[in-house]
Amino acid sequence: MESGKQLTGTLALAVFTAALSSLQYGYSLGVINAPQKVIEKHYGRSLGLWSEKAAVLSGNSTEEGGEIPEAGQHPTVIMYWSLSVAIFSIGGMLSSFLVGFVGDLRGRVKGMLMVNILAVAAGLLMGLCKMWKPYIMVISGRAVMGLYCGLTSGLVPMYIGEIAPKAYRGALGTLHQLAIVIGILISQVIGLDFVFGNDEYWPLLLGLSGAPAVLQTFMLPLCPESPRYLYIVQGKEQEARKSLYRLKGPYDAAPDLEEMRREKEEADREPRVSILSLIRSSVYRQQLSVALMMHLSQQLSGINAIFYYSTAIFTRAGVAQPVFATIGVGVINTLFTLLSVALVDRAGRRTLTLVGLGGMCCCAVAMTVGLKLQNEYTWMSYVSMSAVFLFVSFFEIGPGPIPWFIVAELFSQGPRPAAIALAGCCNWSSNFLIGMTFPYIQTWLDTYVFILFAVLLLGFTVYIYFRVPETKGKSFEEIASVFNKGRKKSAHPPEDGTELQQLKTSTDA
Repeated sequence: MESGKQLTGTLALAVFTAALSSLQYGYSLGVINAPQKVIEKHYGRSLGLWSEKAAVLSGNSTEEGGEIPEAGQHPTVIMYWSLSVAIFSIGGMLSSFLVGFVGDLRGRVKGMLMVNILAVAAGLLMGLCKMWKPYIMVISGRAVMGLYCGLTSGLVPMYIGEIAPKAYRGALGTLHQLAIVIGILISQVIGLDFVFGNDEYWPLLLGLSGAPAVLQTFMLPLCPESPRYLYIVQGKEQEARKSLYRLKGPYDAAPDLEEMRREKEEADREPRVSILSLIRSSVYRQQLSVALMMHLSQQLSGINAIFYYSTAIFTRAGVAQPVFATIGVGVINTLFTLLSVALVDRAGRRTLTLVGLGGMCCCAVAMTVGLKLQNEYTWMSYVSMSAVFLFVSFFEIGPGPIPWFIVAELFSQGPRPAAIALAGCCNWSSNFLIGMTFPYIQTWLDTYVFILFAVLLLGFTVYIYFRVPETKGKSFEEIASVFNKGRKKSAHPPEDGTELQQLKTSTDA
């Protein structure tokens, strides 16, 4: 029989279908930025901050596309616009706690199918926003879409991590991030003013956020359920066996089933791992610390600040159309995520993360120097611009994609849903924190803002070098044993250093 390591059509279908949720997440992240001025104009109109009389007095056109005097700068419009952006992260923070509950309620596949109702509802609210008060409809739609994305940003890596063969677990796990960056790129392209980012079509632009969920709804019933969920959570060995054969083709499933049997026995001996018990447990403290630190390193790396700053940097560098340069950053995003897909199961998670964070740290310093000296030396603006592209490239090699799927590798079946929920909440919370505080930090530090991120990146690099084990090619049992050795070493330091050497060997493998 075959080894079961090959990629089958059913496995490819399952991963592609799950990744549609990630595409939708990326699209929702990026879609709100391009049509900002157009949306603010409609908010002002529906709030009564613009009228035909005001337009006549100001000499502006009263046509649909006319300007609204000072409406975009009105405090009420600014408040509603900020809420439209921030409510997405708030929704994600709240729903990320429910990932474990939804994933275990009816299974990973049915869980993703159920939450698609939220995505379709969100798309309709935003797509039909001109029928009532746009600011209420858009804010409501963004909130519901945030709830959806908070759930799927946990369910998708969980499902892919559980169905992927050990040899391809990294590459398939990275597809979650690849779909996110493709979604962001699509939103940037069709958000251009001559496509959908204009006065007439902006509701359609926002409403398309729900389109991938419609396609996914028809495809999910064709996807096998996670064998690990069927065996370990449901106790259905035969169904798990059938699911393994569908995903991997004809092969000897005995080793996989035996691994699941041992994991189930261990899980049955322990009380159910809730989010609260996971936080309190000393058994999983090291894994949880690593998982949360990986997600913090992703969001506190400064990547969101780069996207915020990129247009201004390209403008200073003399780029005629900075919006296209920003789209170029999106293309680089996608290409280097593809590179990560190719490398992650060869070079390893730990190596790529260290290379990525170290490279970003150097780029942050280069960007600071470039921004500081570009008024004195014109060519320095090109240093800043190059640093932007390299910063994004290093991010997508490791720190971008790896935190999403490594959490599923670090934990066994019992605590995995709770761990993914906590890591997802950490990711969404830090994303929200950066979004709310960055404008103030930028005002305070000005061009030195990236030195702050350079210091954080250096700290994360050091932590990951000493604390994060390599999970490439290891079974879930083998990964857990690395942390078990670490706990024993801490409790009873070996005199001869043998166990310490064993741990170091496992970590550096």
